[in-house]
Amino acid sequence: MRRALSLAAFRRLALAYTLNEVGDWFATIALTVLVFDRTGEALATAALFLSTRFLPSLAVPFLASYAERGSVRVVLSIGYVAEALVFVLLAAAGADMALGVLCLVAMLDGTLAATARAVTRGATVAILEPAGQLREGNSLLNIGFSVVNVAAPATAGLAVAQLGAPGVLWIVAGIFLGLAVLMGTARGTPRGIRSTTRWTTRLREGFAYVRGHRIARGLLALQAVLLVLFNIAVPIEVIYAKEVLDAGDIGFGALLAAWGGGMVAGSLLFARLSQRSLAGLVIVSTVAVCAGYLGMAAAPNLLLACLAASVGGLGNGVQWVAVITAIQEAIDDDMQARAAGMLEAVITAAPGLGFVVGGVLATVWDARTAFAVAGFGGLLVIAAAWLVWRRSDDAPPPQPAT
Repeated sequence: MRRALSLAAFRRLALAYTLNEVGDWFATIALTVLVFDRTGEALATAALFLSTRFLPSLAVPFLASYAERGSVRVVLSIGYVAEALVFVLLAAAGADMALGVLCLVAMLDGTLAATARAVTRGATVAILEPAGQLREGNSLLNIGFSVVNVAAPATAGLAVAQLGAPGVLWIVAGIFLGLAVLMGTARGTPRGIRSTTRWTTRLREGFAYVRGHRIARGLLALQAVLLVLFNIAVPIEVIYAKEVLDAGDIGFGALLAAWGGGMVAGSLLFARLSQRSLAGLVIVSTVAVCAGYLGMAAAPNLLLACLAASVGGLGNGVQWVAVITAIQEAIDDDMQARAAGMLEAVITAAPGLGFVVGGVLATVWDARTAFAVAGFGGLLVIAAAWLVWRRSDDAPPPQPAT
């Protein structure tokens, strides 16, 4: 990873990617508190989540295809300035905005943030792959992502408690303004694809390319289904800790800490194993996540539940980056930005469906059933994917058309 960090352009992109995740978490916590304090309704916070997480997924592939022609430095700096202005607006007038307008503005920010992540992912491939440092660079990005996902939500909650939601939104605006300066002064970033083809044509070409690419198509479909299953547990984890284990708020915090600690350990483990077979890492790590959920479904007490959660987090820290790296290594350089846009759309949209499924399962049955469905469902999906993969490898090559 130190060799990857010796590339100045990648250092900037890695820092921007990590700080973008920090700003996104702070914004999510602050806006959730702001909306709930105003309305007192769970439905309103659900509408906010739909605006910031699900709806942007529909636009990201289009924007990523449009942005790939521009200089990465210029595209990201403009995008971060736009996000800073969005948060200035939300901080100054968010408490007085109509809920519909606030959700619309939040949707704009979610779209800009997801597009920035897609552009950054595509740019890192262009910088790292010629240097033979793609896996090392992805390991570093994954470690930053895991640490932020452990530390940022709690830190953001404390900040909102001390400063209030508008105060935190001003901080978020400052973070994105700093990111605009960081990327605006970067050197050595990709200059964009020189093409006279319309961006809508390139988007169609990108969809056709991924649809016809066995590895990229299979991994995107696999990850979409797994993300739905793995996010079943997210909305009912607090119910599981408080009502099933009778562990209260401390137990809920312990479960989150165990999973998050496992994620950080998994990120470090991938860095050590990054030269191993990515297919093997995807399979083993997915099984580990499923084992974690099944262990939580069966755990009779908080200690065993935390042990199971740490196993699941360990697999989570490896699985995600292994899938991303496998997709990046499989596809052509000129398709990286478009493929990253499609991947970002999948990871933005799929968790929302998982949240809904988890809520329904916990309501109709109980939290243990939801964890069991996530675990067994993930095992069935990875087993089916492996069988399909092996069968396609054994199939005879297609005969030429007459």
